Amino acid sequence: MRNKNLTPKREGELITIEMFVPETHAEKVRHAMGEAGAGRIGNYTHCSFSVKGIGRYQPGQGAAPALGRVGKLEEVKEERITMQCERRLIKKVVTAIKKAHPYEEIPVYVYPLLDANLTSG
Repeated sequence: MRNKNLTPKREGELITIEMFVPETHAEKVRHAMGEAGAGRIGNYTHCSFSVKGIGRYQPGQGAAPALGRVGKLEEVKEERITMQCERRLIKKVVTAIKKAHPYEEIPVYVYPLLDANLTSG
């Protein structure tokens, strides 16, 4: 039997959206996401969480990397930015990310928020 409390809500459903960006552009992307409606929690706006790390990639033939060169493994100080937003705003937030982000290929991850009340049947 499926637990109805683990089913995503639809009306006004909140999702988590996250992506990776060079530290040099993190504030610009975070601001763009907030202006597009992500990060609204109650009476607060632009709410986000970031974790810093090292991103690694090797641009292949036909790539136009913002940082690095084709054929050379690159390491970049990056931030993972995580924000919540309403499902209806996903396209608007992703468009804002693409306008503010320096990379030509931007992995954006979207996760539903589930009711994790596991004590109900």
